[in-house]
Amino acid sequence: MEVPAVNQSYTQPPQQPWAEQSHYRNPAMPSLNCPAPPYHYPNQTPDQQRAAVSVTPVNHMTLQRPPSLYWDPSQQSPPDAFRPVPEITNMSTQGMPQKSYSLPTSPVSKSESRYGLDPQLLPSVVQVIKEDKMQWEGKVFVSECKSSVPPLSSSPCTLEDRGNATPRYVRCTTYSFPMEAPSAQKSHLPLGAIVCPLARPQRGERDVPACEAEDCVKGCVHCGAFMSPAMSWQDCGQRFYCPFCDKLTEVPWQSYQPTNQGRRVDWEKKPELSLGSYEILEKQTGKAAVLLLAIDVSAGAVRTGHLDHICQRICSQLQALNGPVEPDQLDLEVGLMTYDSRIHLYNLSPALSRPHMMVITDCEELELPVLDGLLVPLKDCRHIIERVLCEIALFHPELEDRSSSQELPVSAGLKILQAAGSPGKLLIFHSSAVSEGANQKSSSGFLSSNKAKSIFQGPDSSSSLVKECVNQGCCVHIFVFSHQEVGGAWPGHIPFLTGGGLFCYRSLQSEMEQERFQADLSRCVNMQMAFKVQLRAFVSKEMHISGCYGSIIAGSDSCCVAMAALDWRTALAFEFTHNKSLDEARGVAIQFVLSYSNSSGEKRTRIHTVILSASHQLLDTFRSSQAETLLTFYCKKMYSLALETSLQSLREELQTEVTEMLTCFRKHSCSTSASPGQLVLPQFLKAVPVYINSLRKSEVLLPGLRSSVHHRLQMRSLIVSMDTLSTASQFYPLILPLSVSADNANMPSLGEAVRCSASSLDPGGLYLICCPLALLLWVGSCVPPHALLQLFNTNSFSYLTSGEIKLPVLETSLSVNTRALIHSVQSSAAVTLQLKLVREGDSCEESLQRLLVEDKSPNGGASYADFLFHLHVNVLRLIV
Repeated sequence: MEVPAVNQSYTQPPQQPWAEQSHYRNPAMPSLNCPAPPYHYPNQTPDQQRAAVSVTPVNHMTLQRPPSLYWDPSQQSPPDAFRPVPEITNMSTQGMPQKSYSLPTSPVSKSESRYGLDPQLLPSVVQVIKEDKMQWEGKVFVSECKSSVPPLSSSPCTLEDRGNATPRYVRCTTYSFPMEAPSAQKSHLPLGAIVCPLARPQRGERDVPACEAEDCVKGCVHCGAFMSPAMSWQDCGQRFYCPFCDKLTEVPWQSYQPTNQGRRVDWEKKPELSLGSYEILEKQTGKAAVLLLAIDVSAGAVRTGHLDHICQRICSQLQALNGPVEPDQLDLEVGLMTYDSRIHLYNLSPALSRPHMMVITDCEELELPVLDGLLVPLKDCRHIIERVLCEIALFHPELEDRSSSQELPVSAGLKILQAAGSPGKLLIFHSSAVSEGANQKSSSGFLSSNKAKSIFQGPDSSSSLVKECVNQGCCVHIFVFSHQEVGGAWPGHIPFLTGGGLFCYRSLQSEMEQERFQADLSRCVNMQMAFKVQLRAFVSKEMHISGCYGSIIAGSDSCCVAMAALDWRTALAFEFTHNKSLDEARGVAIQFVLSYSNSSGEKRTRIHTVILSASHQLLDTFRSSQAETLLTFYCKKMYSLALETSLQSLREELQTEVTEMLTCFRKHSCSTSASPGQLVLPQFLKAVPVYINSLRKSEVLLPGLRSSVHHRLQMRSLIVSMDTLSTASQFYPLILPLSVSADNANMPSLGEAVRCSASSLDPGGLYLICCPLALLLWVGSCVPPHALLQLFNTNSFSYLTSGEIKLPVLETSLSVNTRALIHSVQSSAAVTLQLKLVREGDSCEESLQRLLVEDKSPNGGASYADFLFHLHVNVLRLIV
């Protein structure tokens, strides 16, 4: 079988037609006739096609058919079946060889391709983001029924709801579903939606409107779907058709209104009839959320010396809550407990002359002795809590070490919330060594594929506690101050599955660690959250929901998900599958219904509805898809399946799906003919190969020799709940060059970002590399001394030390603008990021190499150019 291989590269002179392009030729190779142009977008205008980046032309080489269809480029070397024969042969139409050429054998750097591809000529995520920003900046995207592809999540534009939930809340993998199930299977394009139910509107966008329950038009009585523009009215408004169950519902006479041209005459006055997103205020109210604090006072915790600082920071935070800035927090009920191998409860009632401490020694069958005084309004007990915290800071370590598992304060806090009938946040401050529970799975052998799946699974005891926390609405946050990692003992399973988080610190002796702890604690306490959350999904009768992925406990019913708590950043992915053919006129209707209680105990229901088109043409499906949404969907799905499936299988599945997808597009959706040497991509999927390659070689799916088990668990838990913007930024970080000119130190903007490759880093430059979970400042070895002086207050490169750093406060323009940029990044991050300085050439540059996703990664992941080459080869193999 003949398949193409790349053995040369060529450059594109500016502003020259394709026919006049000069071709770079390896001196050891004869010249070749290269087809023009080798990169093709079927749905671009001629001007856009001329500006498109090209992929290197290819010739034919003979390969043996491998045992498996795809080779994993992350391997150090390809298997024998994928290695090319010694010579590459150009074949004529009669099958006779014409010329023979040898493969280039010169060594290449990490930024180059082993197959001659010029990485700078490949499709660029930076360019895609820049073009979309130029198209939409300052404009308004109107989200209507069956609307077009929305702007990217990074584009600064205003989103307006006119019958469809805006992309701020719901983004779909494609906005035109295939009508037939065989067509959907053939395309290998997942049909899914990313929903971020509590997303915050940006400046200039209106909040989700709220209406009283008795004023809303009731939804379908058969399936429970809520009223939305997806319902079609019949018989002059006496009944409506529900697309989610294919049934008619009679309208009560109390809410009847006539229709005009298929719409009720009052449709503009009611958000449920005119908008894709609205919220219903329920009549009944529940208990307000409470705040529980649990502090580790075991001998190991006291010996660390962290107790004093922890208690001081808690006091400062409670004073901020009780101040005039937060008047709505005055009624917040607060509870306090300490623990070692026992539980110490504190009666904070202001009626007592001094707080009473109750010790529970039998923690196997935990029972509360009393409930009164365990939860008291903050305005009545702040001085009492401060008094107790001052005494806790003076504890002396006992001779007997009574340290225990982190699950003990979770069980105790859950008992208090259950007895009070309230949801709330449980903040645990753990300073002793992280212990391994009795049912904790061992983490040995995590590099082998048959054991890797167990790494991400929590112990059975954690799973049962998580389910109880979900039912009660208990959101757990754990702050860990211990230095060491103990095997597979990782305390993050419960926090992340209850909507909370895990915050780890090396030591509170460092000023930077103290500031990070203070910022994380403030963000955690002040974060507005929804409690006792239930998310239901509905889809048109012709389809069904086949999967739900995210930071949740997987259940048998993907249509309904329960969560203990939910914040505005958290997103989930839903996957849809055909039951039968779709109706092209009606399209596809998708609805998400979020029922929750806010921190004040008000019960609310938020509804998001989108109506998508359906088409016979697969070209429409590909044209209306977006790379960043596909990345987010695949990330959530693969990271969720990692609990049960081997990582090798997931990486192979990712490559197979993308290969089949591009093969289908080339076979059935390409509007014009393309030569075998051309890589053909849909316009909005140009960035799919680099995104998918970055996902495949992420530390979660491809652990390296230096990959920490705890780090991988933390990364997976944080990333799987991210929205589209954060996910795209995580897998393709933003690299911003800082101005080193003596007379120009303007703040970098998004449009000035460079590609994630080592070749983009100039030794004479400064670069800020940021993503949701990392923040690096790279300093080249040839940076001018005046720039170093303006930013670091030193003019010598050798005086800089790689590692965590706090920039000095200088009045220079470079220092002011850089600190302002870092502050902007920190303010939008979900966790407080450590700013790390990386000097060019230092050994710690490996932390930077993980973020240069277009290069070969330290864990053996293939470079973008090599992955794209093999993707192209596999596509042509399937076509042949």
